[in-house]
Amino acid sequence: MQKTFRIIDEDGIHARPATALVNTATKFKDTEAFAEAKGKKVTLKSILGVLSLGLEPGDTLTLITEGGEAAEALTALQEVMVKEGLGEVHE
Repeated sequence: MQKTFRIIDEDGIHARPATALVNTATKFKDTEAFAEAKGKKVTLKSILGVLSLGLEPGDTLTLITEGGEAAEALTALQEVMVKEGLGEVHE
């Protein structure tokens, strides 16, 4: 499952929101979660991986979940993106 967002936070994805995404992804033990942007795919369970994407306002970010709780994990990650004002769903 996957969902794409357009980054709207004026600071992009920096340490605090990246930590919120990593903490959320880590709650789902039997689910793999990835972030894909700028032709690079990293695990969402690594803060350094997420920060290495260097996401800035206007960039697009695709969150990908695979495994037993993929739907639940994607919903939780979407809530973090929207609630934290990081991004909006990009169709």
